[in-house]
Amino acid sequence: MSFVHLRLHTEYSLVDSTVRIKQLMPAIEAAENPAVAMTDQNNLFGMVKFYRAARAQGLKPIFGVDVLLEDEEDESILYHMILLCQNNIGYHNLTRLISQAYMKGQKLGIPRVKRSWVKEYSEGVIALSGARDGDVGYSLLAGNIEQAKERLTEWKEIFPGSYYLELQRTGRSNEDEYLHAAVDLALETNTPVVATNDVRFLKPEDFEAHEARVCIHDGYTLDDNTRPKVYTEQQYLRSANEMIELFSDIP
Repeated sequence: MSFVHLRLHTEYSLVDSTVRIKQLMPAIEAAENPAVAMTDQNNLFGMVKFYRAARAQGLKPIFGVDVLLEDEEDESILYHMILLCQNNIGYHNLTRLISQAYMKGQKLGIPRVKRSWVKEYSEGVIALSGARDGDVGYSLLAGNIEQAKERLTEWKEIFPGSYYLELQRTGRSNEDEYLHAAVDLALETNTPVVATNDVRFLKPEDFEAHEARVCIHDGYTLDDNTRPKVYTEQQYLRSANEMIELFSDIP
């Protein structure tokens, strides 16, 4: 058995990652992961550097992006969604989608995508639900099971055979509640699941440096008791064995 990290922010996600690509690839090999995805927030800026580093290390690079999806009824609500390139068509579609987000979707300097845009550029793309931060997860945590089913059904139609409910165990709030609801929904609707660790740094001891970076971006200090704390020490690059053990009950 092996494991591949499919949700990982690199140094090109200036908002919340300390993962340097040059250091990432030896760590991936040491963790016995045969491949790794780069899913930076709203950009593919590191793609060439990522590709060259992965190939030089003998690893398979997977290109993707962590997009912010705007709620259709309330534009103040943003969901996360992970989109991965399945082939060359998917790569071109993701570049078009990101360009659209920057040219037509920016609000307060933050690019976001609309559901209709994702649908338009869905060919050749694999989608992960965004776990508790996705639109399906939002509905599940709100107790609105019917809405979750409706959203899931629509995404499965947009991404036939390539939409996955994302599961995480990183010690964050509402994670267990979401996970149980998502597994039940997956079983009921025959939807495949995928485990991610939402990686933001390489080692547990890098957490403090990561928090400092987040504070710099958000305009807080580390000792500010009012600052939002949305990450945990567990969002490091777990090895394949660690991830397999962590989700041994959901193989």
